[in-house]
Amino acid sequence: MASILDEYEDSLHRSASVQQSRASVGIPHSGYVNARLEKETPIFNKQRIDFAPPEKINSLVVSSNQLCMSLGKDTILRIDLGKPDEPNQVELGRKDEARVYKMFLDHTGSHLLIALNTSECLYLNRSVQKVRALSRWKGHLIESVGWNKFLGSETNTGPILVGTSQGQIYEAEISVSEGSLFSTNPDQYFRQVYTLEEESGPAPVCCLEIERGLEGKFFIIATTRKRLFQFVGKVPEGTEQQGFSSIFAMHADHLPSFREFPANLGFSEIAFYTPKLRSNPRSFAWMMGNGVLYGTLDYSRPDSILSDERVWVYPSDIDITVNKPISIVLTQFHFLLLLPDRVKAVCTLNGQVVFQDLFLEKFGLLTSMIKDPTVQQIWIHTEKVVFRYHVQRESRDVWKMYMNMNKFDLAKEYCKDRPECLDIVLAKEAEHCFQNKRYLDSAKCYALTQNYFEEIALKFIEAKQEEALMEFLIKKLSNLKPSEKTQTTLLTTWLTELYLNWLGILEGDPSQRNLYLDTREKFRTFLSSPKNKDCLFNNRASIYELLASHGDTEHMVYFAVIMQDYERVVAHHCQHDEYDEALNVLSRHRDEKLFYKFSPVLIQHIPKKVVDAWISMGSRLDARNLIPALVNYSQSASTQQINEAIRYMEFCVYQLEETQQAIHNYLLSLYALCRPDSLLSYLEQAGTNPNRIHYDLKYALRLCAEHGHHHACVHIYKVMELYEEAVDLALQVDVDLAKSCADLPEDDEELRKKLWLKIARHVVQEEKDVKKAMACLSSCALLKIEDVLPFFPDFVTIDHFKEAICNSLEDYNKHIEELKREMEEATQSAKRIREDIQEMRNKYGSVEPQEKCAACDFPLLNRPFYLFLCGHMFHYDCLLQAVFPNLPAYKQAKLEDLQKKLAATSQPSKSHHRPKDADTISLGKGQQSREQIKADIDDIVAAECVYCGELMIRSIDKPFIDPQKYEEEMQSWL
Repeated sequence: MASILDEYEDSLHRSASVQQSRASVGIPHSGYVNARLEKETPIFNKQRIDFAPPEKINSLVVSSNQLCMSLGKDTILRIDLGKPDEPNQVELGRKDEARVYKMFLDHTGSHLLIALNTSECLYLNRSVQKVRALSRWKGHLIESVGWNKFLGSETNTGPILVGTSQGQIYEAEISVSEGSLFSTNPDQYFRQVYTLEEESGPAPVCCLEIERGLEGKFFIIATTRKRLFQFVGKVPEGTEQQGFSSIFAMHADHLPSFREFPANLGFSEIAFYTPKLRSNPRSFAWMMGNGVLYGTLDYSRPDSILSDERVWVYPSDIDITVNKPISIVLTQFHFLLLLPDRVKAVCTLNGQVVFQDLFLEKFGLLTSMIKDPTVQQIWIHTEKVVFRYHVQRESRDVWKMYMNMNKFDLAKEYCKDRPECLDIVLAKEAEHCFQNKRYLDSAKCYALTQNYFEEIALKFIEAKQEEALMEFLIKKLSNLKPSEKTQTTLLTTWLTELYLNWLGILEGDPSQRNLYLDTREKFRTFLSSPKNKDCLFNNRASIYELLASHGDTEHMVYFAVIMQDYERVVAHHCQHDEYDEALNVLSRHRDEKLFYKFSPVLIQHIPKKVVDAWISMGSRLDARNLIPALVNYSQSASTQQINEAIRYMEFCVYQLEETQQAIHNYLLSLYALCRPDSLLSYLEQAGTNPNRIHYDLKYALRLCAEHGHHHACVHIYKVMELYEEAVDLALQVDVDLAKSCADLPEDDEELRKKLWLKIARHVVQEEKDVKKAMACLSSCALLKIEDVLPFFPDFVTIDHFKEAICNSLEDYNKHIEELKREMEEATQSAKRIREDIQEMRNKYGSVEPQEKCAACDFPLLNRPFYLFLCGHMFHYDCLLQAVFPNLPAYKQAKLEDLQKKLAATSQPSKSHHRPKDADTISLGKGQQSREQIKADIDDIVAAECVYCGELMIRSIDKPFIDPQKYEEEMQSWL
C-alpha cells in the first residue's frame, strides 16, 4: 500500500508539470468558464420621465412615492407616483415677487414645507389643497429641516428641528386639526434651542438629522459649511413629545463634539443610507470642501455615532473652484455626486469612480438630486427635464473589491449565489493564507475551490506541511459526491496512511502527548464517520494491511469494531490471552456464529464466565453446536469443572425446555459420569411414556449399565416395557423394587404371574426365606400355594404352608358357590326368554278396510303394507321411499342389492327340459332364499316407524323444501 501512495505522489509531480504547461498557454485553473452570455445592465439605470413642465422647475422633493415640485413662481405640483396620471396642482396665491427658495418633505410624504426667498415659510398637507403661512417662522430663511421619524404622523409632525441661514436651530411642531382644518395656526410653537458657529461666527445650518439609539438616547447631527456637529443626550421615557431642548441645554456651556475641515464649498450636504424601511441609517456621506467624509453609524457608542470615518477626495476632474459638486446621494456601496453636466458614482470601498453619466446640453444644467429612501430611487432634474435612476444589483462586483482588500469573509458573503465568483475568492484566500504560512486555513479554502487537486496536494507536499495536506484531503473528501467512488477510495486510503505516519511520529515524543491524543481522536472520528463507512468497508482489506504494516494493533481492533468485524477482534484478544475482553466482545454483540467458533477456546480458560454468557444468550444459541466445546472441555477437566457443563445443560433442559435428543443424551452422560444421584431423578422426571422421552433409551441403558447404575437400568427397562429384564435386574438390587416392576403389566395377567413367580423362586431358592415367599402370595392375588410349592425343598415341613393351604381351600369353596348361583340365574333367564318368544308369536294387530297409508293417504289394503306397534301404517313402497334417502350409504347399497336379488328370484325358470325332481329341489331352495331376502329387507326398511323413530329426530334440522328445488317450488306458487 505504501508503494501505491509513493507512485501516486510521483504522479502528482508529473501532473503539476502538466498544469504549469496548461497555465502557460492560458488554460484556466478554475472549473468554471468566465463567460457572460448577455450584456449586463448597469448598476445605475437612467430613465427620462415623460413630463414636459409648463414652467421651469425650481425645486423638487420626493419621499414615500410622493413627489412635489415647484413650477415657475406660484405653482406647486404634487404627484402620487402610484397614480402618476392623477397630478394635483396647488397655487401659492402670492402677489409679490416671492419665489420658492427650498422645499422639505417629511418621511411619510404628508408634510411639505416651502421656504421662500423672502424669509417666509408656507405649509401644505397632503390631504388639503390650500397652503398656510407659518407666522412664527417669518423672518427666517430656512436652510434645513430635521424631521421626527419616531413621533411624526400624517396630521402631526411631532417635535422637529429647523436650521436657518443665520446658524440658529429652532424646535417647532406643526399640527393639522381634524375638526375644521386650519381654523388655528398650524405651527404650534417655534423656539430657538441652539446656534451653530464657525471660527468666523454664526454659519448657515446646512443639514439636520435626528436619530434614536439604544436606551432612549438621541443623536442629532448638524452641519455647516465646514463643520459637522453631534449632539448626544437622553430624553426621559414618556417625555419625547416635549422635544429636544434638554439635549441642546447640555451643551449650553461648552461646544459639542464636531469635525472640521479647512476647505469650503460655500455649503455642505450630508446623505444617509437606510437598508430597510423604518430602520436606522447604517452609513453616512458628508459632502464638504475637502471631499466626502464617509463612515458608518454605530448606535452603541456613548458620545459619537460616527464610526470608521475616512475622507474620499473628489475625483481629479472635479475642481471645486470651477465645477463644484451640487448634491450627494448615498447608496449601499456608492455615493453619487451631482455636477452641473454629469453624475459620478464613487465606490465607498475603494474611492474609485465606477460610473459616470454625462447629460446633453439640450437638457440644461443639472440643479438638484434627491433619493426617495422608501423605494431607493434617485431623482435628478434640470429646469425642464426630470430623470430617475433605478439601482439594480448594486452588490454585483462588491465581492471583487472586498477580495482585493483581503476581506474574504465579506467577499464570500456577496458572491455566495455566484459559484464562479466564490471559487475565485476562495482561491485568492487560500493563496493569501499559504503566503502568510497559515497552512491549515489555506487547506480548508483550497478544498472548496475547483483548482487542480494534484497541484494543490503537491504544493503542500513540497512545503512539508503534512497536517495541512491532511486537512485539505479531509475537506476534499467531504465535498465528493457519492458517485465519485474512485476518488473517495484514493483519498480515504491516503488519509489513513498520513494519519498512521503522523501518529507514529507523535507517539515516540513524550512532549507531544496532548497532540498525539488529539490526533488519535481525529483519526478515530475519521474511521467512524458515517460518510466514509461504505468506502472503508469495501476497502477494509487495504486498511487492515496499512494498519498491520505500521504495527498499530490498537487501531486495528478499533477499526474492526467499526466494521463490525468482531471475529477479527475476538481472535486478536484470544491470541493475546485477553480472554475476558474476548468474551466481553461476544456478549456485547451477541453473534451466535462467533460464540460457536470461539467457545472451545474460551471455555478452557474461563469456563464459569463462558457458561454465564451462554445462559444470558438464552434461546438464541443452539446448544447442539456448543456440545463439541463442552465435550472437549469435559474430557480434559476435573469433576468440579464438568459441573459448569452440567449447569448449562440443565439450563437448556429445564429452563429452555429443549427437546433435542443430543442435548438430553449428553446430560445423561454427564450425570452417569459425575452425578449418579441426579441421574435417577432426571430419569424419573422425564416420565415413563416413550413418546414423550427426549433421550435415547438404548443409549441410556448402555450408559447406565457401563457405569453400574442398576436402579437407573431398572427404570429404563420399565420405560421400554421389558418387565422380565427389569425384574431380573431388580432382584439383584432389591426385592421390593422387583415387586414394583412385577405389577406394571396390568393388562397381561399371565406375564404378571410369571414375574411374581420369578420373585417367589428368588426368595425361596436364593434367600431361602419361607415367610417372604408367603408374603409374595399375599401381595399378588394371581399366585396360589400350588404355584409356589414346587420351589420349596423336600425337607420343608407343612407347618409353614398350613395357613396358606387353608386359605386356598376356602377360596375354592367360595368360587364353587359363586358358580352355582350364576347357573341358577342363567336358568331363570332362559325360562323368561322362552316365555317372551311365545308371547310375541301370538301377538297380532287388526286393520280396518277403510285404513289409509300414513304417507300417501291412499287405501292401505290395495298394496303390501307395514303395521307398526305405534299404530302408523305404510305401504311398502311409501315406507321405502321415505326411509331410503336417510339411510347411510352402505345400507343404501345393501338394500339395492337385496332388491335385485328379490327380483331375480321372482322370475320363472326358462329351462323346460329339467328333470322333475331337480326342478322341485331348485324351487324349494329359491323359496327359502326369497323369504330370507324379504326378512333382510324388512330389517332395513321396517326397523322402526318413520314418524316415531330416530329418523324423525335426526331430520328435525332439515328444511321442508329441498334447497335445490326451492326456486322451482316458488315458481309453482306464482
